[in-house]
Amino acid sequence: MKKLGWIIWSVAISSTATPLMASPTSSSSVGEAGVDVLRLHASPYNLIGRKIAIGQVEIGRPGFFGLDKAVSWRAGMNSPAGGIAIERVFYRNEPAKPDTDVDSHAGMVAGVMVSRDKTLPGVAPGARLYSSAVGSPEMSGQAEECLSSQYIAGQNGGDVRAINFSFGESLQRDGREEAILDGNALLTQCIDWSSRTQDVLYVIAGNQGGGGIPIPTDHYNGITTAFTTRRNGVFTKVDFPNISAQPEGVGSRLIRREINAGERRAINLVAPGGKVSVYELDGKIAEVSGTSFAAPHITASVAVLQEFGDRQLSGKQPNWSLDSRRHQVMKAVLLNSADKIQDNGDGLSLGMSRTVLGKDNSSWLDSDAYKDEKIPLDMQMGTGHLNVFRAYQQFSPGQWSPTGAVPPIGWDYFSVEDSSHRDYALEKPLKAGSFVSLTLAWDRVVELEDKNGNEMYDIGEKFRDRGLNNLDLYLIPVDEEDSDKSVCASVSEVDSIEHVFCQVKKAGRYKIRVEYRDKVNEKSQSYGLAWWTVSDR
Repeated sequence: MKKLGWIIWSVAISSTATPLMASPTSSSSVGEAGVDVLRLHASPYNLIGRKIAIGQVEIGRPGFFGLDKAVSWRAGMNSPAGGIAIERVFYRNEPAKPDTDVDSHAGMVAGVMVSRDKTLPGVAPGARLYSSAVGSPEMSGQAEECLSSQYIAGQNGGDVRAINFSFGESLQRDGREEAILDGNALLTQCIDWSSRTQDVLYVIAGNQGGGGIPIPTDHYNGITTAFTTRRNGVFTKVDFPNISAQPEGVGSRLIRREINAGERRAINLVAPGGKVSVYELDGKIAEVSGTSFAAPHITASVAVLQEFGDRQLSGKQPNWSLDSRRHQVMKAVLLNSADKIQDNGDGLSLGMSRTVLGKDNSSWLDSDAYKDEKIPLDMQMGTGHLNVFRAYQQFSPGQWSPTGAVPPIGWDYFSVEDSSHRDYALEKPLKAGSFVSLTLAWDRVVELEDKNGNEMYDIGEKFRDRGLNNLDLYLIPVDEEDSDKSVCASVSEVDSIEHVFCQVKKAGRYKIRVEYRDKVNEKSQSYGLAWWTVSDR
């Protein structure tokens, strides 16, 4: 019964568990057909997430070689052949006890992130993974899940860059009367509070319906994912089990209950999750499917990028600062570099490697997000498909402030005051017919009602939602001052993300504008911004 409970609250279940032969080829989920991170593992990049701490919170925990008897050498840590590189394991906010709370699902998820095995390498085999088991659902709830999340975020001297959630809570277990996905469940508020105060990017596995586990997919400050499956050998199509469609027709009541309340959309990014090869506890290779296995691809990609960022910092490279570690920056970089439509070789589509299709075979160019400036995210695919190599290309040009002209590709962490704006003038003219990708990310403010004054969440305490300031994002001719004269814009009134993906009709110089439209809490709002354009040479 305890094992059954874990399966119910995990966001994905192994679809098949038959022994397989696998190799780290371009067709794997980490290869060119997937998130294209193997290229970064190799020379000249040599990026595997070394010394970067990431986290995992689940009902159970992965096995730890030398602590848990049931764990094979392939599924455990520090074996002669490598295994899964887990730094430490916990039960909530305490060290894990031997042979307790070990779960195959958690081990599989960990393997996607940090496996050192040559046959099935993880996205970031050099990263330090800290994992906490919340415990059986019969003995735990949102309070214990919040406690575990906070504890993992505090590991590695308080320097954990991303935390993976491949599980969630059912609305049926939420204590609020007539609970809905409005961002106000205890765990959801906890995630947004922790991400802001502990500066960590949470990656949340999206809901898959069937009465599902949608909490905390209604958070604001992290990334929620849907999963893709292979089509013609490449991960390009949003798989059918994802709850990521308009609530229409058969099943509309279920869908409406399990997507965000109001107009705000949940899915930010998609990643491989259909028939992904992983190791089970006994060391056999199995194929698994679900958002549980999409999320760790994204979480571990943060470690790969952050290794590069820390390398730049240690080398004191220009246009580089500790802002590279900000969760808002990582969110903007990952979302802005996502694949949408395949480039035909002329670079006008930003060198994207694939065309991503929804469950109805529609592309991003068919979506209301492409056509309506008030909608920044496609319902099914968010901003597109994770591509870690493109994220590296987005991240590597460094940080550029609005105080001077900026290069065609870059990012920034800055702030804007109420009723004002920041302009980033692109140093080179844009090419007619080229696409522009811009992403702006900022935080909802959630505060802890700290009864004992220890500045930490304790079971029994609550959070207070102070709301979300409203920022807008524009692409404007460089000599124009009126935001209404923009050629492209993203002006959602409900999201903590603005995203522009548009085609430039006329060559010329342009600027990117971040505008503080409406104040809800603080008069100064910090943000992460990423841009990718094509210069007219």
